[in-house]
Amino acid sequence: MKNRDRIIRYYQGTDNGELAARLIDLADGVLKGRPYAVSEFVSPGAVQIGETIQAHAPSLTLRVFGGYEGAERVKLAFVSDTYEGPVNFHLTACRVTWDARYRLLSHRDVLGSLMGLGIGRERFGDIIMQDDGAVILADTPLFAYLQQNFTKIAMVHVAVTEMPLEDIAPRQEKVKEIKTTVASLRLDAIVSSGFGISRTKAAEAIKGERVQINWQPAKGPSQDVQEGDVISLRGKGRMELAQITGTSRKGRTGVLLKRYM
Repeated sequence: MKNRDRIIRYYQGTDNGELAARLIDLADGVLKGRPYAVSEFVSPGAVQIGETIQAHAPSLTLRVFGGYEGAERVKLAFVSDTYEGPVNFHLTACRVTWDARYRLLSHRDVLGSLMGLGIGRERFGDIIMQDDGAVILADTPLFAYLQQNFTKIAMVHVAVTEMPLEDIAPRQEKVKEIKTTVASLRLDAIVSSGFGISRTKAAEAIKGERVQINWQPAKGPSQDVQEGDVISLRGKGRMELAQITGTSRKGRTGVLLKRYM
């Protein structure tokens, strides 16, 4: 692919150079004759990389699928414009159930147990928590392994079965709007206001690599945040700087934050 090195260098600046190279390799395979090629599970920020690659290869179409409407973690498929058949994303919905008495099991518990089995994060997508269990979107070849080995979450016995993708309801998120003012658009100030923690704790979380901007590691507490940026704090969720509303008489910056609950 033309401009391969330029694309990789650009995304190296956001610590995504290796991912960009892998996606370019997939696209190259299609340019050389494959009907399509599908990626591993990637974060939402990787869609931009896929769009950049597709823009440099007009004969390819980019398709994005995470198993259900509104999925965050998705797979990317580069498809030849001469191919009119279906694209197999090799994606299976794994229904995980446990005794209803253990309702306090959390997303973190499920994720931790999966990682504890040595399963790479690229092998599975969203984890959808439900009243009586969870749904894990996973690589199809991983399903049999999960059935045999994913038997406990935090000492609670669980069972894994397959469910149709069409049975998964579209993602619906509750949004809390926060209208406030900040001293500046520094990341630590925005994190403090949006997640309701002190600025000192916000800075510590950023330095501890617990904060991401647009699904990329934060560079530091003083990093500037722009309108439209999505900020996540591990253990607290994510929010968006939806709007910069102006400047107060005291010189503070007004912002509208949308926190996803």
